[in-house]
Amino acid sequence: MAAICGRDRAGTVRAANTLGWERAVTDWKAIMADPAIDIVDICTPNDSHAEMAIAAARAGKAILCEKPLARNVAEARRMVDAVKRARVANMVCHNYRRVPAIALARQMIDGGEIGDRIYHFRARYAQDWIADENFPLVWRLQSKIAGSGALGDIGAHSIDLARFLVGEIAGISAVSETFVKRRLTKNRQFARVDVDDAVSVIGKFRNGAMLNLEATRFARGRKNQLAFEINGSRGSLAFDLEEMNRLRFYDASDPEQMRGFRDIIVTESNHPYVGNWWPPGHLIGYEHSFVHTVADFVKAVIARKNDRARFRRRIKDAARPRRHPTRPTFVLAVIEVN
Repeated sequence: MAAICGRDRAGTVRAANTLGWERAVTDWKAIMADPAIDIVDICTPNDSHAEMAIAAARAGKAILCEKPLARNVAEARRMVDAVKRARVANMVCHNYRRVPAIALARQMIDGGEIGDRIYHFRARYAQDWIADENFPLVWRLQSKIAGSGALGDIGAHSIDLARFLVGEIAGISAVSETFVKRRLTKNRQFARVDVDDAVSVIGKFRNGAMLNLEATRFARGRKNQLAFEINGSRGSLAFDLEEMNRLRFYDASDPEQMRGFRDIIVTESNHPYVGNWWPPGHLIGYEHSFVHTVADFVKAVIARKNDRARFRRRIKDAARPRRHPTRPTFVLAVIEVN
């Protein structure tokens, strides 16, 4: 891990020392100019994603970017165009795809376990960290920095899971609300909140399934609940992040007297990702989803580099003997806010 970058020098140095980074820097452009760095992980507020990602693409870096990708469609399109032109590996950090229970749900859907047709996808992402009207105005409540509120901050995860598990969305209708429209700044002055506190979405998928999403940061008692249920022609699946090692499954083909939701405890070595961790029955946590995300991304970068290297070698000298296979090594930099 080559470098960690942050705006506050002292805080960045502390982070480097604590987490084992080789050096701490405060100028993110130095990261882009460093030819030794292969992968850039962008963990900044949303208003800097586009500039940093486009610069990284132009410098030939592989890019892992925090969600939401951008503040608006125009920024996102510029970022996508940049990585396409540069032909660099890129990923948005939708870590919940890599929760073992959710990855298992995808396998079961693909395997037809809930039928050959899906009828409903319902999801709710609920938090309560700004429900107090006296909570101050922070950057996540300002559209010029965040772009959106609950929709982009947490609703983005539900949208990603809808697409990951069910398919592409054909059309939607939505309503949003800002419950607390003014909050105190650091200077003890009131300022306007111009992002959504909550949003509700209904729609349809291209495959005909119905979509129902809710994202709110005003659900008292819910600290970080992401829950969904999927109903198919032969069964249903249900998940709740507050019990993240558990997937619930209903199979309509069971004998009538035995039907009901069953719990699948997703801790077996043949479950997605679990074989990299503990013996069966030992639980994993939220942090492991990020390990899985980074591991998947690095593997994708290696595969991409190997493919390109093989192509170049074949063009250059298909007959040249090679004693040892090339194993690319990668140097990572993280750009974060502190």
